[in-house]
Amino acid sequence: MVTIGITGGIGSGKSLVSRFIRLCGYPVYDTDIKARKLMEESVTIRSGLTGLLGDVYTGNTLDRAQVASAIFGNDDLRKQVNSIVHPVVRQDFEEWTLTRNKEFVFLESAILFESGLEQLLDKVWTVTAPVELRITRVMNRNRCTREDVLARIEAQMDEEEKCRRADVIIYNDDCSAVIPQILAQLSSM
Repeated sequence: MVTIGITGGIGSGKSLVSRFIRLCGYPVYDTDIKARKLMEESVTIRSGLTGLLGDVYTGNTLDRAQVASAIFGNDDLRKQVNSIVHPVVRQDFEEWTLTRNKEFVFLESAILFESGLEQLLDKVWTVTAPVELRITRVMNRNRCTREDVLARIEAQMDEEEKCRRADVIIYNDDCSAVIPQILAQLSSM
């Protein structure tokens, strides 16, 4: 089985690429969705977050706003939260791949390199777009301010660095057609 990561900065279009790959019949593990689910269900994560941040759960529901407020602007605390969540997501992905009966599987993650998940992958595709286009996309999608988007961009690894580390670069700049780029990569596998 060949494992391929899909990454890119916020607003780059990695979810668009993942949706198309699913339509082509390939399984895609979405780390954002799985991490949210695991933060609610995993005893290991719950215990770790509660030990680090106090009572951040109401019943079985994580108070995401409380966690975000605690870690916003605090890199050390954010890294500690990630060190609790990432190993569980990594294990879940490894178990997920064992249940797939496909030659190729994909993993979508905005923080693929930061979380160390690239170590589990055979190839990495980075989806990239100009920063101003990314800002506009996120502002329209999330109904947030430019400053909010810039703060998220600053918190992520530089997109040029992601491109340097990638095996494949998909350009989603509103000039280059994305689907032919994906189909070219899929046909070369």
